[in-house]
Amino acid sequence: MTTAGHARLAVELEQLAVELVTGAADVVRGLGRRDLLGHRDLSVGTKSTATDLVTQVDRAAERWLVEHLAATRPDDAVLGEEGGARPGSSPVRWLIDPIDGTVNFVLGIPHYAVSVAAELDGVVVAGAVVDVVSGETFRARRGAGAWLNETALSGPRDVPMERAVIGTGFGYDAAARTRQISIVAELLPRIADIRRMGAASLDLCSVAAGRLDGYFEAGLNPWDYAAGALIAAEAGCRVTGLRGRPASAQLTAAAGVSLAAEFFAVLELLGADSVSS
Repeated sequence: MTTAGHARLAVELEQLAVELVTGAADVVRGLGRRDLLGHRDLSVGTKSTATDLVTQVDRAAERWLVEHLAATRPDDAVLGEEGGARPGSSPVRWLIDPIDGTVNFVLGIPHYAVSVAAELDGVVVAGAVVDVVSGETFRARRGAGAWLNETALSGPRDVPMERAVIGTGFGYDAAARTRQISIVAELLPRIADIRRMGAASLDLCSVAAGRLDGYFEAGLNPWDYAAGALIAAEAGCRVTGLRGRPASAQLTAAAGVSLAAEFFAVLELLGADSVSS
């Protein structure tokens, strides 16, 4: 495929990513409605550990995403959090998370998202994340910037390390969580504060939008960070796995340009990229 062909396809993939997250968010809202007393009839199960939750709404939203992709781009590969995977014959693979922040969803905490990213020849070129409750839609295309609805994003403010507010999250494995919290304890005296909000895709988008100054987390899966990492990078942030590696399950970190070098150096010093669940 020519460079011009790649560019045209990336535009199509970005548009479809927005369509996918918007439609799946409608599914989540429809099936997750509360009654007049605030109750929901959820069937809640577990996956890797007792704290790794899944509901019938996760599965229904992923089924909608997979079926929509099968109808619109049947030759593409798909990798979904809830097992909605299929091989493909095209150079495109979709990474889909039907509810990022399932624990928040189950508890009624209004902070969870649908995240969709498209890889072209193994490189993420388009992605979208929608905050299901607020309806805010973040999107990006490689080389074309990042957007919140129709507003261009430019990353966080310019602050020194000691004034930075940093987002993070914890894995589901108990041993990994113990190490992760020890790293947070060592980091906290060096910064202004920590936020742990429970949805990695939205945390990365929050760095892109300047709502967080930086973010790091170990133990993520590709569908957790692919779209959000692209959105943060296209907003002008540095996104890395540290020590010259790309973002990965071992570590995903993001920060504004002015903070990135010092923040990443501290994470390396603390061994943040040695922890995964």
